[in-house]
Amino acid sequence: MRWEIAQWFEKKWWKNYLKNKPVDDYLTWKREYWNTFLKTINVTVKSNDSVLDAGCGPAGIFSALSENQVTAVDPLLNIYERDLPHFNRRNYPKVDFHENGIEKLEFRNEFEFVFCLNVINHVEDLDEALNRLQKAVKPQGTFVLSIDSHNFRFPKWLFRTLPLDILHPHQFDLTEYKNMVLKKGFGLKNSVLIKDGFLFNYYALVFEKT
Repeated sequence: MRWEIAQWFEKKWWKNYLKNKPVDDYLTWKREYWNTFLKTINVTVKSNDSVLDAGCGPAGIFSALSENQVTAVDPLLNIYERDLPHFNRRNYPKVDFHENGIEKLEFRNEFEFVFCLNVINHVEDLDEALNRLQKAVKPQGTFVLSIDSHNFRFPKWLFRTLPLDILHPHQFDLTEYKNMVLKKGFGLKNSVLIKDGFLFNYYALVFEKT
């Protein structure tokens, strides 16, 4: 139920966030944002690398990888295309879009890079989502996870107990997120603080499938 409520508010959030943003200006900014993000975490995606953008949203990292064959997955893709002028899948002829949850991915050792950016605390079944993502990455492939992580124990407990952050059903700290992924058969290559906050820090974690 909490996940279903979060999905409803996610749709509302995107409509409100984008309503006053000119389409071309927003998409240009978003591409620049992703290119800067990749440089910040020291990840280079070559043009022949296969990529999965898991939980892509209307302008995920797929929008900055125009030279790559990208598979992009999100359970709300049809709603984005219907309600948001900022997303039109015809603008991305090299992207294979799938309207699906991460927990239903059926890829096996297919991608050199799997990105799950600001998404994992939105999913319905966190453990199963990580299982599916792990299976999708090729051996020695790269898994990039970005997360909002709690800085303090009491707010974390409070956010888990009460619906104070309705968009995010899962509430964890950085160590908990790292350990979840390490247990799935990954090694941690890099941990980068993207944004320093008070209650939450925003991190990008770069893993290699072992």
